[in-house]
Amino acid sequence: MFVDNIKLTVKSGKGGAGCVSFRREKFVPKGGPDGGDGGKGGDVIIECDNNTNTLSHFKGKKLLKAKNGRPGEGRKKHGANGEDLVLKVPPGTIIKDANTGEVLLDMKYHGERKVLLEGGKGGLGNWHFRGPRQQVPRYVQPGEEGKELEIVMELKLIADVGLVGFPNAGKSTLISALSNAKPEIANYEFTTLTPKLGVVKIDEFRSFVMADIPGIIEGAHIGKGLGFEFLKHIERTKIILFIIDLASFRDPVYQFKTLQKELKNYSEKLSFRDYAIALNKIDAVDVNKAHEFFEKLNITPTEPKYGASEEYPCYFDKNTFVLPISAAARINLESLKFVLADMVERSKDEETGI
Repeated sequence: MFVDNIKLTVKSGKGGAGCVSFRREKFVPKGGPDGGDGGKGGDVIIECDNNTNTLSHFKGKKLLKAKNGRPGEGRKKHGANGEDLVLKVPPGTIIKDANTGEVLLDMKYHGERKVLLEGGKGGLGNWHFRGPRQQVPRYVQPGEEGKELEIVMELKLIADVGLVGFPNAGKSTLISALSNAKPEIANYEFTTLTPKLGVVKIDEFRSFVMADIPGIIEGAHIGKGLGFEFLKHIERTKIILFIIDLASFRDPVYQFKTLQKELKNYSEKLSFRDYAIALNKIDAVDVNKAHEFFEKLNITPTEPKYGASEEYPCYFDKNTFVLPISAAARINLESLKFVLADMVERSKDEETGI
């Protein structure tokens, strides 16, 4: 089960109370105070872990608490600290305050570990309060209360390439053909109800992650269809690949412009993201339909690269491409794989300043 949004309450541990104790030994009847301090309450810690890819292990949980600190003991013995509550989340998880919407933590990298709530401090034992005027102190500090917070954990998939297209455009077929992902595939709209990730292997040393985003329709940015729920998953992808269905009743240019509009309306940042276009189902239509797409958008075809078939028009430049493909018939899939790998590597190099 894919769960990408969880609301729950977390609470750090209460500090242990200090101890009232007096030293009593043979021949030392009035040895003075020796009550130890209470232990610190457990922290609430968020840990980023590549070994989990959903938030489903938090489903159905309402309150999660760290352990309380133990009280101090005689002979100045310090109480044990409470056990921390460690919440493991996948990369791409954002922690928000449920009441204010403020982003508290943004977990991106494996092994990243941050304290969300600190446990309460332990109280001081009575030996701290001894003095000339108070030789038999019976006062100790109670432990500090733990902190409580209602949070929302929201997962945004981190992928190198995000597939964006209308329902039934062939995204699931494409990701299953290129990667190890096995999404459900059927000939009806909204087959994909949750985003799917797949690793596309280029060679022994190179690979990239592709995400199949559920179908977007016109008006998705205001909550129509499924797109509103999952548009957020596109935000972190380095490359957006528009999958245009040439065999659809919708005009290919209309599909492309509508998808661009929906992404821009949802987030201005997305309009500046690197993107490319795959004209899918070229095997099911006349090749002139691809030529018409190029003409309507004033795109001049270029020489085929990356082993692309000369039978179909294509366009390649340094930053983008337009390539007719067929995910089902595996036409131009090798070309698509290699050109996407180059785009991803170039994007990563720009991020690191290489």
